[in-house]
Amino acid sequence: MRKVIVQTFLTLDGVMQAPGGPDEDTSGGFAHGGWSVNYWDDRMGEVMGAAMGVPFDLLLGRRTYDIFAAYWPNASEEEGAKPLNDATKYVASRSNPRLEWERSVLIDGDAAEGVAALKQQDGPELQVHGSGNLIQTLLRSNLVDEFRLWVFPVVIGSGRRLFAEGTVPTGLRLADSTTSTTGVVMGTYLPAGEIHLGSFA
Repeated sequence: MRKVIVQTFLTLDGVMQAPGGPDEDTSGGFAHGGWSVNYWDDRMGEVMGAAMGVPFDLLLGRRTYDIFAAYWPNASEEEGAKPLNDATKYVASRSNPRLEWERSVLIDGDAAEGVAALKQQDGPELQVHGSGNLIQTLLRSNLVDEFRLWVFPVVIGSGRRLFAEGTVPTGLRLADSTTSTTGVVMGTYLPAGEIHLGSFA
């Protein structure tokens, strides 16, 4: 059975929109694109290299697919392009887009049902990058096996959030964590079932 792994950059207030550049995603009038760039250090490179150094396929929403497809096919191996270009890209979209990036496959029909079927197949892990709307669909259907959340020491106040309104309440267990020299906390979380409520009174 294949695992679905959500790998996401977040601000301290939970924004995941456009971490990589000013023009990456300006939807909704978002004007803070590129907020993650100046925090990068060697430790972050090591952690990302380990994540991208295992066999994986990509599971992407349409918006993130378009952003990736516009950049990575023309990027160099030094920039980390090869694993992304070599991966199969499974794309969830309500339309019938032209998927011109090599090894791209459209998930037909209901996205949750399509991902559930992919998980039952043999193959490498399915990494989700960006793709906020798709992640909400995966969460509602209990399809996420692992979260790799990188929390940056910056607060923006607006923009698309990972855990938006309507997220299904669930407990998580911290499986691993490390911190960059710039204060980025990189945590790996596993689903831990229902939230257990209590009282200090």
